[in-house]
Amino acid sequence: MKMLAVRNLRLCTKDCLCLYVCPTGATDTEDSIIDLSKCIGCGMCADACPSKAISMVPEEYPPQQKKAEHVLTPSHTLANNKAKAEGMARLLAREAESGELYRLLKAVERSLRLVNEDLLRESGYMLPQSANTHELLASWVQEPPAPDFPVEAAKKLLELLPCNEPLEKKMHKYRCTVCGYIHEAEELPPDFSCPVCRQPASAFERIE
Repeated sequence: MKMLAVRNLRLCTKDCLCLYVCPTGATDTEDSIIDLSKCIGCGMCADACPSKAISMVPEEYPPQQKKAEHVLTPSHTLANNKAKAEGMARLLAREAESGELYRLLKAVERSLRLVNEDLLRESGYMLPQSANTHELLASWVQEPPAPDFPVEAAKKLLELLPCNEPLEKKMHKYRCTVCGYIHEAEELPPDFSCPVCRQPASAFERIE
């Protein structure tokens, strides 16, 4: 299995030993992101990094293995508690506005977020190659969660991120506002017409 080097910029302490040991120059980039087109997977940079900011990962990930319910339940409970604590730290930081207390609360908020991300990844959620990541991005493209949501960036991610799990088809129900006929499908095609009263797709409303 081919391996590639990936640098975690949060852990990088700029010791730069990776620059000296990399035989292809893949680690020497302007944005600190390892050039995967040059990486040969030798692992010398990961071995040399004193802050362990570089990891060797497979070029193609296997499908995420499903966890048993007795493993997921306490993990989800802990993740929810961490999310609530993060929200509390954020609100308290807003109240503090500035100063040492503000910086402390922002650090607490950030640390809780990082721990929660690890918990959810371990549970098999939001891995780049997982079906739930693709389903979430696709839903945001269809219905952006905020007016300034970068729809085009989400579309690009869907194109670039490989999915190694079968995506479940999400069916919706559409009701004809003229005769009440209900049609079930993933999406209603623009050229669809009601089989009962022949009304166009514009006459339908999604009910679930």
